[in-house]
Amino acid sequence: MKVNVTEREVMDPLADFGGKKIHLNEIPPEISKISLFDNTKPNADLILETICSNLEGVEIIHAEKPAGAGATDEQLQKAAQGDVSILALGDCGSCTTWIILDAIRLEKKGVSTISICSHKFAPFARNLAQSHGAKCLRIIEVIHPIAGQEKATVKEKTLKIVPEINKILGIN
Repeated sequence: MKVNVTEREVMDPLADFGGKKIHLNEIPPEISKISLFDNTKPNADLILETICSNLEGVEIIHAEKPAGAGATDEQLQKAAQGDVSILALGDCGSCTTWIILDAIRLEKKGVSTISICSHKFAPFARNLAQSHGAKCLRIIEVIHPIAGQEKATVKEKTLKIVPEINKILGIN
């Protein structure tokens, strides 16, 4: 088999934003409501359900938006009802982009966020957040791949990040 490899220069879409830094909200010391913001990627719901099953004593708000697109104002308003919003899942280019941009929009509305991205797309997510002035946006890495995986595998991968999420939330 013969393979032809061609190198090309491409433009980095993450230019310096040049805008103001985004103020990230601190995680409240008392959390009564958490919104789980599902972008409907395959297994994003399972990740959020697994996280939810490890949360006690908080009201859960379920919000949903389509993958690969930004949230509407109505969808953001629903996610903004939580003291904290956990967004999932960034595991490809467009869905990672929108998870991060929606998290930034929620932070601007005064809602603390935690974004879940696969470890293959987390570096892009961090670069995108930084280019929009949100260098320290909370991004948790789950092991790639997620889409197309068996439920037991996704749950196992998610349980590995639950301690980090609990630490951020101040849950022992």
